[in-house]
Amino acid sequence: MSTETLAAGLETALPTTLFRFATAGSVDDGKSTLVGRLLHDSKAILADTLDAVARTSADRGFGGEKGGIDLALLTDGLRAEREQGITIDVAYRYFATDRRSFILADCPGHVQYTKNTVTGASTADAVVVLIDARKGVLEQTRRHLSVLQLLRVAHVIVAVNKIDLVDFSEQVFRDIEADVQKVARELGLGSDGVADLLVVPVSALDGDNVVDRSERTPWYTGPALLEVLETLPAADELEAELESFRFPVQLVIRPQGALAPDAVAAGLDVEAYRDYRAYAGQITEGSVKVGDEVSVISPGHEPRTTTVIGIDFAGQSLDEAAAPQSVAVRLADEIDIARGDTIAAAGTVRESTADLYASLAWLSPKPLREGQKVLVKHGTRTVQALVRNVTGKLDLATFNVEPASNLELNDIGHAQLRLSAPLPLENYLHHRRTGAFLVIDPIDGNTLAAGLVKDHPGDHEDERYVI
Repeated sequence: MSTETLAAGLETALPTTLFRFATAGSVDDGKSTLVGRLLHDSKAILADTLDAVARTSADRGFGGEKGGIDLALLTDGLRAEREQGITIDVAYRYFATDRRSFILADCPGHVQYTKNTVTGASTADAVVVLIDARKGVLEQTRRHLSVLQLLRVAHVIVAVNKIDLVDFSEQVFRDIEADVQKVARELGLGSDGVADLLVVPVSALDGDNVVDRSERTPWYTGPALLEVLETLPAADELEAELESFRFPVQLVIRPQGALAPDAVAAGLDVEAYRDYRAYAGQITEGSVKVGDEVSVISPGHEPRTTTVIGIDFAGQSLDEAAAPQSVAVRLADEIDIARGDTIAAAGTVRESTADLYASLAWLSPKPLREGQKVLVKHGTRTVQALVRNVTGKLDLATFNVEPASNLELNDIGHAQLRLSAPLPLENYLHHRRTGAFLVIDPIDGNTLAAGLVKDHPGDHEDERYVI
């Protein structure tokens, strides 16, 4: 999306949906300060919180004789973060403007905390990647952009921060912008519908181009950062019309006669209440209407087709529901359905398989090795799995997939796993939610990796980093 196109849309776009975004970047790029500036200038901070931060800033001599407040303290809430002046864990903040409500995830920049960036970006509609104007594109920048391409984040905004420390130089900004665009082209960001990419010059400390457009960057004619965030469509809006209905079952609701007194108290028909059977969960993709034909996908069974006869939400009956609503679905036929099964639009789900080809963002200090036994959590089902082989890992310098026999902490690579039970696996390229899974340590239950389902490797070129 070009700066001109986005700017033109600002006058007419008035989105009202909840928007999730995350920040990423290298150490000391000013992520927490940028978040603090957003909260401060959008007036999303309570007076007592602001007073407390001001006192702490004064005690530490922040700003010297001029005073001021350390905006990073608004997000760095852990004691270790405040003492060291770094971000360690993902900090979530909530704020709203006249146009939109936001959930913001402030992610750490250290290499050893890349897994936290994966966590924050995995549910984000957009990610703001910060770059220090004095340093330009670094290896961690390339790593974060690789993660965003891997996760198929819908919108990527690169904020060239500390532009005030290079005297608001247009040439410095343009050089960094060109480097970012080069990396983006190598990764496939900003093309083929992978993500929108926009580069904005900002000063988080002084507020230039954060909430309001700055007069000190007359050569930049695009919108301020907050204007961009207020205007971009959420991922659910982009995907709603493109994705088929997917509904992992979390709970089977069958009150039986024992709960009949509750039905009487609620004024419900007792006989109807006894016969009530519904399947509760969250719609992960698409939408469903009463009367739609759906297929029930269960391990070890052929897909069974039936019709939706009811959709219930908070005691009300709906004619239609869409992602990400949590509802209870009633079906025309009595089918053996359990937690972990999937209800999907009829004719849209491929046959379940026990062979899993995946891209993995390895998040654990324990390495991944061939022959290792792990657990795979896909939707609401968890199955045992065996690592058959590791086919390669990403070289951040060239963005080529190089041969590898294991994956270490923060590696991004490819592997093949054999599942103990078949699952309805779908390529993450087309199904962002049902194409994602977790790799879990069967001994201690810790998460080892975030995984994305790939088609058989023969369907893609192995030389390049392609999902």
